[in-house]
Amino acid sequence: MLGYAVRRVGGAAAVLLIMSAVVYVLFYLMPANPAQLVCGIKACTPDRLAVISHGLGLDQPLYLQYWNFLVGLFAGRDISMGPSTVHCAAPCLGYSFQYTEPVLQMILDRLPVSGSLVVGAAALWLTLGIGIGVLSALRRGRWVDHTVNALVLGGLAVPIFITGLLALMVFCVYLQWIPFPTWVPLDQDPLLWAQNLILPWIVLALTTMPVYVRMSRAGMLETLAEDHIRTARAYGLPERQVIGRHALRGALSPLITLAALDVAGILTSSVLTESVFGLPGIGQLTVQAVRNIDLPVVVGLVLLIGFVIVVCNTIADLLYAAVDKRVSVS
Repeated sequence: MLGYAVRRVGGAAAVLLIMSAVVYVLFYLMPANPAQLVCGIKACTPDRLAVISHGLGLDQPLYLQYWNFLVGLFAGRDISMGPSTVHCAAPCLGYSFQYTEPVLQMILDRLPVSGSLVVGAAALWLTLGIGIGVLSALRRGRWVDHTVNALVLGGLAVPIFITGLLALMVFCVYLQWIPFPTWVPLDQDPLLWAQNLILPWIVLALTTMPVYVRMSRAGMLETLAEDHIRTARAYGLPERQVIGRHALRGALSPLITLAALDVAGILTSSVLTESVFGLPGIGQLTVQAVRNIDLPVVVGLVLLIGFVIVVCNTIADLLYAAVDKRVSVS
């Protein structure tokens, strides 16, 4: 297992290195000039633009610019903005000239919002999705199974911005059971933190849960038809032990990768959810950076997305071997 983990981590590091090079080249070959954005429009002269370009290193070859970017990740770097110079501490993802703030600090300020959203929603969709899917498989062909299938199709058909707006209208406007969601840090007031996030959690979970219901139901039905399940029943094992110890583990293994991808995807691309509920997270920052053509922030966010996806997939690969002993790690 240790050798397998080392190989997977090494492969993940290589993927991140290649991805960072591709992202850096693509974004810094765009027509938008970072030096022009720093210089502005009205007060920018050719001489000042040349000074800023030299300070940012834009007059150097592209490979040297990328090397300086990698050095900044591990050792930090100084970034010149014309008359002034700022130090970007390691790991330096760049410096936003729109907000005059390091990109990493901007991401860290908003990461708790998206992280809180994903953790609560993931707990709901995993618990309810797997539980309902297993129940549907055990009641195959009965009214419970038919009802679950109908609700799953409805959940897959309705987009999250429709569900979110309806939830806001019903629970916040008409019934007034809960206030409109606002961001409250967990360490400031845990109860108010959960109260403001309960509606986004439910809406996001309802949007993601149908896939887990379908997959857990299909996996459970397939596992229940295998020989080792029939053998366990033939030995007289209690049905609860057959389901919990033998059938459930094999049925849930395919959900590990799906859960890793969903958590990574929602954490780094929750644009719709955060926009509907007005939460200042990573998704909202992404929209603002693209709108303002803030290239350092866009590059930093793309690298974050890739990093989270690679890390989650690596964790999923390691969990496969831990959950299902039939998986080879050689």
